Amino acid sequence: MEKVADIASDIGEYIRQQRSSAKISLRQLSKLAGVSNPYLSQIERGVRKPSAEILQQIAKGLRISAEALYVQAGILDLPTGGPVGDAIRADAELTERQKQVLLDVYESFRRENAAGTPKTDTRDTRETTEESA
Repeated sequence: MEKVADIASDIGEYIRQQRSSAKISLRQLSKLAGVSNPYLSQIERGVRKPSAEILQQIAKGLRISAEALYVQAGILDLPTGGPVGDAIRADAELTERQKQVLLDVYESFRRENAAGTPKTDTRDTRETTEESA
């Protein structure tokens, strides 16, 4: 039972941090997310554990990915990606949207390289060839 309370507290704190960094009041987020002000307050204080649907509404109001909230709430496992992905996710100076964009670009490069079709900039090839000569 303690673990459920810890998860509720963690997700509530995370939502509060995201709301504060977005400079949105509790009342504003309540309107944006379509969640009652008292219920949202209880979530932030760790009194209530929100459902996935409520988390999705809150994410929309905060303009962050629902996946980020699902991970914080323990609904989804933390995505893999190695040290680069971990570093991006841990960077407190980036918004959730910026983190997601960086992760998407990084993963697209990894998939491209795994498929054996890395794109090479022709300028790099010419410079390397000229330096070798």
